[in-house]
Amino acid sequence: MRRIGIICEYNPFHNGHLYHINKIKEMFPDSMIILVMSGNFTQRGEVSLFNKWDKTKLALTYGINLVVELPYCFATQSADIFAHASIQLLSSLHIDTLVFGSETNDIKKLTLLAETQIKNKEYHKLVQKHLEKGINYPTALSKALFEITGKRVDKPNDILGISYIREILLQNTNIEPICIKRNNNYNSIELNDSMTSASSIRYALSHGESVHAYVPKKTEHYLQKKLHFTNDYFSLLKFIILTHMDELDKYQTVDEGIENRIKKYIVKAVSLDDLILKIKTKRYTYNKLSRMFTHILCNFTKEEAKQFKDIEYIRILGFDFIGKQYLNQIKKELDIPLVTNFSSIKSNMLDLEYRTTCVYASILDEQDKIRMIESEYKNTPIMK
Repeated sequence: MRRIGIICEYNPFHNGHLYHINKIKEMFPDSMIILVMSGNFTQRGEVSLFNKWDKTKLALTYGINLVVELPYCFATQSADIFAHASIQLLSSLHIDTLVFGSETNDIKKLTLLAETQIKNKEYHKLVQKHLEKGINYPTALSKALFEITGKRVDKPNDILGISYIREILLQNTNIEPICIKRNNNYNSIELNDSMTSASSIRYALSHGESVHAYVPKKTEHYLQKKLHFTNDYFSLLKFIILTHMDELDKYQTVDEGIENRIKKYIVKAVSLDDLILKIKTKRYTYNKLSRMFTHILCNFTKEEAKQFKDIEYIRILGFDFIGKQYLNQIKKELDIPLVTNFSSIKSNMLDLEYRTTCVYASILDEQDKIRMIESEYKNTPIMK
């Protein structure tokens, strides 16, 4: 039986995600699928429309066998850190195959580029040279790889895929990477076909538009609940910034003097989108700034981030019968704790999850807020 890992955020779970799962089952009928999933905050620096427990229910409904949480301290970081922790988790769970979406759908090309990042001594020098010209990191990465190999890669899923493969190689894990062709534009806000991007769905929902044609039936049920949009947190974020104006650089990813631009525009900004567009430059991508503001919002400091280099535990959010059987089979072989109950271990990384859940719950009515916060330490894994 193939033990397949996927890494997703399901923000929200849409037709493309269902296609991904079904394609895996078509390629590998005798397999089980383990999902590493971001919780209430995502790699793009956005809050999750649905809370992590509802996302887990959807994942199990549509064929995932085991759902594992990617901790906040890794889930809201750059592609390299995000990939490092995700591969660590999947390797700890003994998967043998990683399947991810890719615009080029060329695993040989992506592997060559990952090997170049590791082995070519000129790569980092070229990246630094381009960064010094004031461009952002993804563009510098793309330019450096093209200059060395003559192969161009500039799409977000390809770049993330390279990070996954590089981590597989660096961690010396016995995982085979496989990619599935991704047809939609990851960053587009236009609803275009039945498998449109999560970005376009979030944009449509924030503007009161129907997304009925773009999500599976079960997802629609959760769309009737209170949705969490990043701009809903702007008042809280603005308060934190205005009351910590002289120490903004203490927060994770507030670097290179960007705090000066924040101070310049924060008073007149009317939303988070407005603030990001005001301070955005060639060096600072929208996603980088969004992640930075998520760190400020959750009081995630550079000093705190230094503590978290590697995965400290495997937190199970949910499983079906196959997933439960698999956990029982491998639990004695695990080299880090398996967490099914919040109080089962003492961990600063786990304490950070509680704090970020408190922030995530802050826009809810009082009773819903209490339930959300209590879910962090009361909930046990969801069983399908």
